[in-house]
Amino acid sequence: MKPEHLEQARSEISTRRNRAVAENDRRFEEINTLIPEIAEINRQLFQTSRNLLQIIRSGENTEERVNALRCQNQQAQIMVRKLLKSHGYPEDYLDIRYTCPKCSDTGVSGGTYCSCLTELAAKIAAAELNRNAQVNLCSFESFDISYYKGYKTESGADCCRAMEIIFEFCKEYAANFSKNSPSIMMFGSTGLGKTHLSLSIASVVLEKGFSVLYDSVINFLRKIESEHFGRDTSGNDTLALLLECDLLILDDLGTEFDTPFYQSMIYNIINTRINRSLPTIISTNMDWSGISHKYDERITSRIFATYVNQHFVGYDVRILKAQQNAARR
Repeated sequence: MKPEHLEQARSEISTRRNRAVAENDRRFEEINTLIPEIAEINRQLFQTSRNLLQIIRSGENTEERVNALRCQNQQAQIMVRKLLKSHGYPEDYLDIRYTCPKCSDTGVSGGTYCSCLTELAAKIAAAELNRNAQVNLCSFESFDISYYKGYKTESGADCCRAMEIIFEFCKEYAANFSKNSPSIMMFGSTGLGKTHLSLSIASVVLEKGFSVLYDSVINFLRKIESEHFGRDTSGNDTLALLLECDLLILDDLGTEFDTPFYQSMIYNIINTRINRSLPTIISTNMDWSGISHKYDERITSRIFATYVNQHFVGYDVRILKAQQNAARR
């Protein structure tokens, strides 16, 4: 992980902590104004804390006196909670509400980096990688199902109905996304909306606060290859990000060169994410026969066995849009 990503994450977590403390101060001021009994108890608690420090510093009969003050402190806190509840507030209204209770928004837990810090640094790194991606996010609202009307599949099924089912599946997948969501294989001819719907999912999932990486397979593999063989000295670790992000979207599987290194990387990415129960969305213009021909059984067996298959059908939407634009001129 690059130092600058960690530094950005530390800064954000520090901001979270300051925000939590400021909000807690505001709540204390509110309650002290509205409920005088609590204001008095809080004053006593503050004095108790000062007395506690003085006893510890003096070192005289410390344990007995400290225990007595702690007991007094606990009883006062119980009284505050009861008063809060009786006035219609939650009992924990005056507790500081940190974003990460494990480290209290310090970024350190158990003498090492807290998971909130490393996860935030990974999201910052992923966002940087996405900014350099050669694809742009899409939305479900801009997906036009009318382009599939009037077309039939080879078996005679209605293309529009088939694509309506896929569209609704993708919307529900995005709305209910979690790290335990299934992986998806989107396959079908070019121009049928695979990239559009996968990037529409990405847009919604990103808004939910998950880390998402999206780009073409060949672009990701070129980055990994460059870093692996030392041509990229930026300190990036694209492979680690792909293996760890909450959702990975691999566009245009099959367009990459057929080399042992690329095959091994594709297997590593797919297999590792399956083992970690992390969802992946793959889109490809190949059918099952083409996938089986291009990739070895280690890759195909994992895709076929664990991914939800979505077969895109219809006529190339790009061509239809071009024909419509030409007709308007």
